[in-house]
Amino acid sequence: MTADAASRAAIIPIATESPSRVRAMPPALADMPASLLDRRQRPLQDLRISVTDRCNFRCPYCMPRATFGKHHQFLPHEALLSFEEITRAAHAALSLGVRKLRLTGGEPLLRKDLPTLVSQLAALKTLEGSAPEIALTTNGVLLSRQAQALKDAGLQRVTVSLDGLDQAIFARMSDSGLHVSDVLAGIEAAQRAGLSPIKVNTVVQKGVNDDQVVSLARHFRGTGVELRFIEFMDVGQSNHWELDQVIPSEEVRQRIAVHWPLLPASTPRAADTAERWVYADGAGSVGFVSSVTRAFCSDCTRLRLSTDGRLYTCLFATRGHDLRALLRDERVGDEELRLRLAALWQARDDRYSELRQVVDSVPEPGRVEMSYIGG
Repeated sequence: MTADAASRAAIIPIATESPSRVRAMPPALADMPASLLDRRQRPLQDLRISVTDRCNFRCPYCMPRATFGKHHQFLPHEALLSFEEITRAAHAALSLGVRKLRLTGGEPLLRKDLPTLVSQLAALKTLEGSAPEIALTTNGVLLSRQAQALKDAGLQRVTVSLDGLDQAIFARMSDSGLHVSDVLAGIEAAQRAGLSPIKVNTVVQKGVNDDQVVSLARHFRGTGVELRFIEFMDVGQSNHWELDQVIPSEEVRQRIAVHWPLLPASTPRAADTAERWVYADGAGSVGFVSSVTRAFCSDCTRLRLSTDGRLYTCLFATRGHDLRALLRDERVGDEELRLRLAALWQARDDRYSELRQVVDSVPEPGRVEMSYIGG
């Protein structure tokens, strides 16, 4: 897959300065504030790392078969960042305030020897000297056979995508010959391995799988697994998003509350994407991600690293910043890498979801595909 085919986004250098110009800058970041802030005063706290552009699903809202069919050319192996390159990039990000690393895809469990990468990342330290939080987002089909190895390597948390319990709906949403029981088995394996917390993400589309809301809530209540419902979003160019396909989170919450009363969580965290509610009977919690109806751009602390080493400062970005070239340039040392990352974040001004709500203010088409940067 070429970069243009994968993202339909412009690729630009992280900084316009020449290597010699950057090396002339102060050699340390000691004078930088403890919290590196972008132009909207948002700190850099999370790095999402896509480890593969391949997936065993063809979900219509993410990787539709019409675009990603049998003739689609995926990235050659040499284009992918190596585990060592990923670890070096993560080390630089951690030195700037990142605390959480999340591995994504494609389907990250398709990347060979993934526990090896997890162990390398687990050996890193945050600015505070603690180990980073390491999480994984997966469709869960391969999780049952890898959960324990990932936990042993240092993985702490896992989020599983599941868009329906009914096999017919699951097959339609995943566009695969796989079975929902494989996903449920993966969740159970993650629980046995001690991965915690475990979250389940469900993208809700009107007339497609919205009849699964109550059954999903019933299934995961009281299990310790937090179910999160996500509004269908206009990520990328290939999912043919229309506003009338979106069911607002408030409506989804009301459907659940009819059966089991819900109370707002007492201690919401500003940087969380999900608004959390708890069951009044103490049977756990449920979350709602409302990027369409309730933009949360003002709290976004996430930077995304694509499979082939491009940085994106927004899920809806139209431009990727080439980090791979720096990682593979022997002239670029760790300090210079950190300075480039810092400059990129400090120039960040993204707020697509807020702009979407203002007529004629949405950026031009060309947004990166979700499967390319892991959502």
